[in-house]
Amino acid sequence: MVGSVIPSSRRLIDRMLGPVNWDETRLFVEYGPGVGTFTRVILDRLPEDARLVTIDTNAEFTAFLKESIDDPRLIAVTASAADVEKVLADRGLGEADYILSGLPFSTLPPGVGDAIGAATARAIRPGGAFLVYQFSPKVRDFIAPVFDRLDRGFEWINVPPATLFWAWRNEAD
Repeated sequence: MVGSVIPSSRRLIDRMLGPVNWDETRLFVEYGPGVGTFTRVILDRLPEDARLVTIDTNAEFTAFLKESIDDPRLIAVTASAADVEKVLADRGLGEADYILSGLPFSTLPPGVGDAIGAATARAIRPGGAFLVYQFSPKVRDFIAPVFDRLDRGFEWINVPPATLFWAWRNEAD
């Protein structure tokens, strides 16, 4: 149900979120928040007038976040990340500034990784980014074709060590 039995390290979280321009962030989306390891840090950094939408297919995780985090900026939704555009539209929200994912792309059923990559690229505003941490570099196959620039890193101080990607949409011309 989760990508790793050990929560992400604080170093991984800080590196993954490092490129985020928090002052200009109004809508942040997190795929597969699980028990909220990243969620709580994002809310700590998010401006008061911003929103965090978490999307998880597991209703138990969604309920846990709603029960354990008392923050009006959090919108916890049970859905597929492939449906991010509908999730945002149904709530009257625009394009996301950033979308974060730790979903295990290498184990998703055929076609699902491609659908999530394409939907994510459409859901992010120009200048925004898809922040992805993985234990396999396979996710690159799903995001490189739909984003304008791809930065890559690696975090050894995590169990297991993680490959990091920051997939960017170019600013509008």
